[in-house]
This record gives sequence, structure tokens and C-alpha cells, in this order.
Amino acid sequence: MNTAWPSVSVIIAARPEQTEIRAVHAAQRLDYPRDRLEILVARGRQPSVQRNAALRVARGDLVYFLDDDSEPLPGNLQRAVTAFARDPQLQVIGGPNLCPEDAPEQEQVFAVVLSSWLAFGPSRARYAPVGPPRYTSEKTLILCNLVARRQTLLDLGGFDETLYPNEENALLDAIQRRGGRLWYDPDFLVYRRPRPDLRRFARMLLTYGRGRAEQFRRLPTAGSALNFVPPLFVLYLGVLLAGAPLGFWSAGGWGRWATGPLGLYAVLLLGHAIQLWRRHPWPRVWRAALLIVAAHCLYGAGFWRGCFTPLRPPGSKTTREVIVESVPLENAEVGA
Repeated sequence: MNTAWPSVSVIIAARPEQTEIRAVHAAQRLDYPRDRLEILVARGRQPSVQRNAALRVARGDLVYFLDDDSEPLPGNLQRAVTAFARDPQLQVIGGPNLCPEDAPEQEQVFAVVLSSWLAFGPSRARYAPVGPPRYTSEKTLILCNLVARRQTLLDLGGFDETLYPNEENALLDAIQRRGGRLWYDPDFLVYRRPRPDLRRFARMLLTYGRGRAEQFRRLPTAGSALNFVPPLFVLYLGVLLAGAPLGFWSAGGWGRWATGPLGLYAVLLLGHAIQLWRRHPWPRVWRAALLIVAAHCLYGAGFWRGCFTPLRPPGSKTTREVIVESVPLENAEVGA
């Protein structure tokens, strides 16, 4: 057995009935010693619960979390192991998930929105390679492409099962509070398609906003300050709409004061669209620009909802039931 390489457990959350799991086939192609690698599929209906269940039975020194549709580059694990060996204080490494070039046009538009600085600020690094490799915060890391030291996660109790999504963000914050370091590598890539249609994309944005608000309620941090911009924007729009029928904004200076931020927002959006036009065809750009506005509104609305949702772990037997399967490394088909 080659003891020079740390052992690695790949953990993939999947639905109970799912038969085709893209991430499994991609994980079988990882360029890593076979005697130091295992692939675990955790089947269930609540990803935080599923990942915790797999984490408890995993044997690896490191765990590599993939979503069921993540397709990592074959060299990802070797790249991660090199980073961990270089810095003993490093606890987590991650990188972006990119939309495949052969994805349908609608998904390409969604990818432009997700990688937009105006739409998602520093978190756009989750969807596009941004800057050099560097120490980072939870803002740039995403759970569909994340390697961590298993013992560190166990010591912290795993993922908070009252949070979904944003369970990884809360855990990464906790790691940093203990002095652990997080690393962002723009070349540590997985390929993963965005949501396939507008309805599911909108629901995802609402869920992201709700998850961030729930995370902030559970664990307030200064790093979440930027996430208050979309809900405040939604509140601002609501006040404008409510005051318009009453004529509040039609009188002189009050009207200019009230609508000034909206004008600034329009200028920023136009400037950003022109910037995007340098890299994308115009039909894709104007659709993305409209969706950036929708993203701010949907995320903000989801955030307000998350301010009032109950924070409790999943209680139903169906939600907590998890089956963890160990998958053969070569020539394996994953069945139900």
C-alpha cells in the first residue's frame, strides 16, 4: 500500500431513486491511487443529513464532496493533496463549478448570471475562475467541489442539519474561527450544468436567499453584511411601489431623492451589460441583464422569508433515513 498519499473518501449525496449519477462515473476517473480512494453515495432526501451520515462511516483522511452532477477534473485530488501538504493549517480547498460548453443556451445564460460580479459579488468565484490561488472565506467556496480534512469536520459536529442550503458556509465559518485556513484554487474545477429552466432557476435563487438569512440567524458574521443588499433593494422597491399611487414621489426633490438609487442601479446594469458583451453574444447578454435584476429581487425575497422560518433539524423518518453505499472504483454501475 502506498502510504505517501493520504486516503480520500469521495462523498456524493443522491436521491433514493436515482440510478444515473454523473459524479460517480467522474469520481471513478480521478487520477489517484486506487488503494487510497473510496467512493460513497449517500442516498436520502436532506443533503446535510446525507453528508453527515457518509462522513461518519468514511475512512479517508480527506473527504471530497461532490454533488450528484459534478464532474471533477481527473487531477483534482492530486492538486488538493499538494496544497494540504504545503500548509498543515489548511483545512479546506475548493474551486469553481463551470457550465459545460455544450450546455443549452438557456443554461449558458444562467451561467453568465451566476458568474456576474453585479449579481453575486465575491461569490461569483464559485461559478468562474477568479484571480490567483489564495486563502479565502466561505464566500468563494461551494460544496459541490470541496475537499476537507475529515477529522476537522467530525470535531465540529459535521454539517448543521437545520441549514439547507448554506450548511457548508456555516461550517467553513466555524473552521476559520478555530484558526483553520481555507484555500480557493481557480483551476480546481468541476463541470456542472445550471438549472435547466427558468422556474427551477428562480426557485434556486429564492432558496439561496432563504439559506443565507437562516445562516445569519444561526451564526451572525460580518462577512454576511453584503448579503443584506438584495433584501434592502427589495424593501426599497416595495416602498417606491407603495408610495407611487399616493403621489409621494412626484413632488420636487422628494421624487429625485427617492428614485435616484434606482437610476444609479440602471447605470450600473447598463455598464455591466456592455462589459459582458465583450465576452458573450448580445442575445445572451440582454437576457442575462434582465435575470440579474430578477436575481436581486428573488434572492432578496428569499432572504426576507428566511428571517422568519423555523430553525430545527429535519424530524420526519423519511427525511432522516439515509443509505450509504460504497461504490466499486472500476467499471461500476450504480443501481437503485
